Amino acid sequence: MSANGSPAGQQPTATYDSVFLKACRREPVPHTPVWFMRQAGRSLPEYLKVREGIPMLESCTRPELVTEITLQPVRRHNVDAAIYYSDIVVPLKAIGVDLDIKPGVGPVVAHPIRTRADLAQLRDLTPEDVSYVTEAIGLLTAELGPTPLIGFAGAPFTLASYLVEGGPSRTYENAKSMMYGDPELWADLLDRLADITAAFLKVQIEAGASAVQLFDSWAGALAPADYRRSVLPASAKVFDAVSGYGVPRIHFGVGTGELLQLMGEAGADVVGVDWRVPLDEAVRRIGPGKALQGNLDPTVLFAGKDVVETKAREVLDAAAGLEGHVFNLGHGVMPSTDPDALTRLVEFVHTESAR
Repeated sequence: MSANGSPAGQQPTATYDSVFLKACRREPVPHTPVWFMRQAGRSLPEYLKVREGIPMLESCTRPELVTEITLQPVRRHNVDAAIYYSDIVVPLKAIGVDLDIKPGVGPVVAHPIRTRADLAQLRDLTPEDVSYVTEAIGLLTAELGPTPLIGFAGAPFTLASYLVEGGPSRTYENAKSMMYGDPELWADLLDRLADITAAFLKVQIEAGASAVQLFDSWAGALAPADYRRSVLPASAKVFDAVSGYGVPRIHFGVGTGELLQLMGEAGADVVGVDWRVPLDEAVRRIGPGKALQGNLDPTVLFAGKDVVETKAREVLDAAAGLEGHVFNLGHGVMPSTDPDALTRLVEFVHTESAR
């Protein structure tokens, strides 16, 4: 049973008919739903206040704090879905990987994975490892009512990139070196990460998440042939592992215009598109049978109300022929974004797309 009393595999009835889930299922909606990646967090003064003095990874393990931070943008912006406040490295930390999130840098791994012996760092994830996630989602679904909660995880390739590089990278030289030079070790690494990621998503769904998003933030660094051979099998394993729950599965990456068809093939119900490819072109690349999510350039929000509305209207026009569309940015909310610009954007999209 899930935390909301529904059997695992069945949508919670309170959220099933929400405009967000309907769009994900490619059903008719009264208006285009909106949510923003990174809506819970750094652009909100109320977030900065409650997080003051609390390290990032610690904040992800405090259920009441996670609940408050996740709810803040829902209250402020009237978005159509909440996104669970966490970080893609949380499951790695939970199984004992020695890592930390350094301000201004990002995740830093003490002992990067470079050899087969290093794989011993990656044991299976159990629900007990992340009991705070189950508790937080229980609190959240009680507060959110009919508003869906999106769970999420980092995709195997992006997690592998951090683990092999030891931190953020622009070139991925160590990760790609392993991928090309030791394909068996690479495949075993991604397969193990796929199991960890799937287990983390299952915990979130069984606790009450109404949809999940797999972030493959760095997949855009790959050529299509390399993605198909060395990455797609692991991502497909994750999506397949949660397919029986009946919740929409979203797949997103940055700079992945050349990979959109393959990312759809991995098994997502909704494919996220960054701002580089118009949605009408994206659907041509992906093919039928998928909803699309996106794709306003996050920097447009700095250009003033009239420009934001013009560019948002362009996104909606490009999405006019889609089977299902969830309005979002082409990447995450930037830290210095004016929260009021996001609130106005939600209202504009709701009004402009009203059917």
